[in-house]
Amino acid sequence: MRIERYPEESRWGELTRRPQMDMSSLTATVQSVLDDIRAHGDDAVLRYEEKFDHVRLSSLRVSEEEMAEAETLVSAELKAALQLAHSNIHRFHAAQVFDGIRTETQPGVVCWQKSVAIERVGLYIPGGTAPLFSTVLMLATPAKIAGCSDIVLCTPPNREGKVHPAILVAARIAGVSQVFKAGGVQAIGAMAYGTESVPKVYKIFGPGNQYVMAAKQQVSLHDVAIDMPAGPSEVCVIADASSNAEFVAADLLSQAEHGPDSQVLLITTSEATLHAVAEEVERQLATLPRRDIAQQSLDNSLLVLVHDTDEAMRLSNAYAPEHLIICTADYERLAEKVVNAGSVFLGNYACESAGDYASGTNHTLPTHGYAQAYSGVNLDSYCRKVTFQHIDAEGIRSIGRAVEVMAENEQLTAHKQAMTVRIKHIEQKP
Repeated sequence: MRIERYPEESRWGELTRRPQMDMSSLTATVQSVLDDIRAHGDDAVLRYEEKFDHVRLSSLRVSEEEMAEAETLVSAELKAALQLAHSNIHRFHAAQVFDGIRTETQPGVVCWQKSVAIERVGLYIPGGTAPLFSTVLMLATPAKIAGCSDIVLCTPPNREGKVHPAILVAARIAGVSQVFKAGGVQAIGAMAYGTESVPKVYKIFGPGNQYVMAAKQQVSLHDVAIDMPAGPSEVCVIADASSNAEFVAADLLSQAEHGPDSQVLLITTSEATLHAVAEEVERQLATLPRRDIAQQSLDNSLLVLVHDTDEAMRLSNAYAPEHLIICTADYERLAEKVVNAGSVFLGNYACESAGDYASGTNHTLPTHGYAQAYSGVNLDSYCRKVTFQHIDAEGIRSIGRAVEVMAENEQLTAHKQAMTVRIKHIEQKP
């Protein structure tokens, strides 16, 4: 990992720049797959499953028999962990239920909002190098609380045509309606356009590789909403002399093992902590089964020494990390200074892994600096706010003339007329 000591603020933009990936070469390939799926439905998805996932399927839908079989293949210990995580995720997201308040903006004018669930949502769960059954809980649990009537899940099968049993058990726990064997671009296309088997959804959620991300961005232009733009996963840790170097190194590595394009950033006020963390990273890295992946991620990463924790927070806000761990002595004070971050972990014991799995917060978060403008997945991600208003005769008297004047000055005569006829009607009533 590269070390930077007391960098000038003028260099922060350079230091917080993510590794750039040229997506232009993917665009044509992704669009070609999407066009094929739009035109040929299931046949195209099955062809691409054979081509990309190396499996010949007779059906895309996961059967009830396969769901039942999965229950027998998952250990009681893992089921208990899934249940605990689901309970905490449910409790945290249920606390976000919206309560619309009726507001009388003027006498006779009452306005309010109602939260309405998106009826049909699609969840993409990668297979790849690790089965992300935790993401099933993170995405499906708030969808169920919100009241989405159809929760459709796509995930790639293995070469025997089976979905990882923990993914299926998590899907059943969280209330997923239908599960389909489809990965990559073909899964995104199937949910965006609909096929003979896979229903068309109104919004797609979930992480994935660069092809999945490119497909989500392309279908979002015309066909379906998506949760957020996304890039590789990342963490920023703010530490001082009081921080536990072993903990910090473990946190950095837990993020680095996600993938070779992940990024980790340590910002510290202590030279001793910087060296101790660097040594711990090397020691722990050697013990990891995914050390080759983690090492590539560390090559993109940075250790930064700054003057004080206030400067550390300013640098962190400039970086806008997906995950932010503040394990300094003054973490409570620094928490108030967080402006740009996806999810924040406070104190020496709040490891990012807790939020990834079981504390209750959502782990589907904005990356690549998008935390400057986007929230992580939450209950509102699955809802729309519909506004209502009721206006009676008193309300027309309260705001009618203002509406006429504004419409007239915008030269929208019909807008003015819609109010004028009501004013006249009220004036003519005995």
